[in-house]
Amino acid sequence: MPLSPTADRLATLPTRIKSALWRAADLPCMPHPTVPTGHAELDAALPGGGWPTHCLTELLSPQAAVLEWRLLGPAWKHLARPRRPLVLIAPPQCPHLPGLQHAGITADQLIWVQAHSTAERLWATEQVIQSNDFGALITWLPQARPEQLRRLQVCAQGAEGVVFAWRPAVAQWTPSAAPLRALVTAGTDWDLQVKLFKRLGPPHEGVLSLPGVPSPLTALLTPRLAHPSTFSTGAVLSSRSVPSLSEPPHAMDRPVSSPRPSHARHLSLTH
Repeated sequence: MPLSPTADRLATLPTRIKSALWRAADLPCMPHPTVPTGHAELDAALPGGGWPTHCLTELLSPQAAVLEWRLLGPAWKHLARPRRPLVLIAPPQCPHLPGLQHAGITADQLIWVQAHSTAERLWATEQVIQSNDFGALITWLPQARPEQLRRLQVCAQGAEGVVFAWRPAVAQWTPSAAPLRALVTAGTDWDLQVKLFKRLGPPHEGVLSLPGVPSPLTALLTPRLAHPSTFSTGAVLSSRSVPSLSEPPHAMDRPVSSPRPSHARHLSLTH
């Protein structure tokens, strides 16, 4: 059967243009490399099967310095292979080097940039992106206007590393030029609840439940600590504990409430 005129024209397009076209119902093939997230279920839901390079990825959570390393830690073994640095800009807490070393980041790979004001954070982020000399960049931006995020997205299009911007959950109600946006909240026990509310391709339905135990603690947790809700009596996670995407911004600003049967529940790779 001969090709239709439309298909015939598509076949003659340059490769770089064809790679940027896809059916709206399908996940696109990314024109640039991606990095596995370390979570098979999340990889399957992301275009290209991992964290994208050459763009800005925006991750939102109700409270800073709680879920970052639990979500991103499994990807470090892939990001560390080129021996390029991990750059942290204005982390809410001091990075805990022994914990990062368990995740595959050595001391000579870690660069920690202290910045206080929004202008300083944005300037430092832009300078690092333009240097194009990093495996991953994580910047914490509690406040940023849409035009400022658009500028970072334009800069990130020339970066070979992965660029993450961590922002508060209320930011989901404001526009952003980031091609990939996700809301990350704490689920039952150690689980992470990830909602992909913006991605290239069709809308993502539902919420991904990912294991969130930091790798250094996997062999140390007893069954009671690994699954505290199973053993606790009367401590049932309310349906109101995790903010709903339909709640107004002021409700999303509240920290996630969950049972705290043990201090190990809130251990992370930073302290």
